[in-house]
Amino acid sequence: MYELDYVETLVKRKPQPLFIALKYILGFFTVVFFLMFMTGGALLNLGGIVGAVVFLILTAASGAGCYFANLNSNIEYEYQYCDKEITVDRIYNKSSRKRAATYELSKMEVFAPVSSSRLDAFKNRNYKEVDFGSGVIESPDSRFIMYYDGKEKVTFNPDEKLIAAVYAAAPSKTVKA
Repeated sequence: MYELDYVETLVKRKPQPLFIALKYILGFFTVVFFLMFMTGGALLNLGGIVGAVVFLILTAASGAGCYFANLNSNIEYEYQYCDKEITVDRIYNKSSRKRAATYELSKMEVFAPVSSSRLDAFKNRNYKEVDFGSGVIESPDSRFIMYYDGKEKVTFNPDEKLIAAVYAAAPSKTVKA
């Protein structure tokens, strides 16, 4: 069987096309603005210092935008189960991590596969939807939905170990695949 005291699962999020396009477009403009800065804006007849300052500001802004678009184009989610609690961390570009959410299993209403009939009772309610899944709908669908504290509908892509750990802690609220 599985060690159910602590379980950790890593899920890679499918890159969103908007952030990929932004990353390349802003990278292109960063290079163009830098070249314009180096010439002091002479190509557009802005004149020495004024042109240099304008293009320095534009270079910095587009470079910062490119950096943040790059961070958001490569996201992973790490699910951790420990002490009847699921924590979700968002990992940006495999370098920085931020706590996204913490869920206590005592406040969980149901944890079930997307296709489970157990979720039918929750369909007509208004919940804030949070997606910590991979962004890919596979066949068969491996996504799980958790209704939490009457407020949130959370989407996960758990592995067998995480499902078993949640089932061991809250068997009446958990539906296995």
